Amino acid sequence: MSTFNFKNREVSCKIVYYGPSLSGKTTNICHIHQRAPEDARSKLQSVDTDGDRTLFFDHFALDLGQIGGMRTKFQVFGVPGQSYYRVTRKMVLAGVDGIVFVADSARERLGDNLESLDDMRQLLSEHGYSHRVIPMVIQYNKRDLAGARDVAELQRLLNPRGLPHFEAVATEGRGVIETFKTICARVVAALNKEPADAPDATGATDRRSHPPPVQQES
Repeated sequence: MSTFNFKNREVSCKIVYYGPSLSGKTTNICHIHQRAPEDARSKLQSVDTDGDRTLFFDHFALDLGQIGGMRTKFQVFGVPGQSYYRVTRKMVLAGVDGIVFVADSARERLGDNLESLDDMRQLLSEHGYSHRVIPMVIQYNKRDLAGARDVAELQRLLNPRGLPHFEAVATEGRGVIETFKTICARVVAALNKEPADAPDATGATDRRSHPPPVQQES
């Protein structure tokens, strides 16, 4: 899934921010981009609708420098949450190395969170991936809302596997960087466990041709 270039000693990984519409994916990505050093980040590409929802997808590249002797870059994407952008979400999930699921803590958005999680699992399965294999972090955003659901309840309903999770108020930057650092660390740890394919004539190898196996649900 990640792309290695052994000739240049570089690795490129893909992180996708997923979740229902207006859950805070774009807000997370904008904050990360703003906090990143200018010489380590690409321009943020984003197209929004009048309702401040991602129309196509957000994207920027971030160079984290040397990790384990390889120059490590992350391609960071945010996908639209509306149901009619399913094709876009499937396209962006191709070759994903790690996922941040941004859940909306508003009480009335529980159904949207559950629907988005189910959609994500289905799309991963269509790519031949398993949501039990892809590194993932859950973020419970909008914790400042009056009447927000208890984290314990959200954990029980959205995160029964006990994945790493963070409470966040993305509009204030709270919990954003912690979430991002954790998914990056989980992706790097996963790469260190999996041997890369043999490079081609250019010195590059792409793990996207060998997706994680889909495992039977228990």
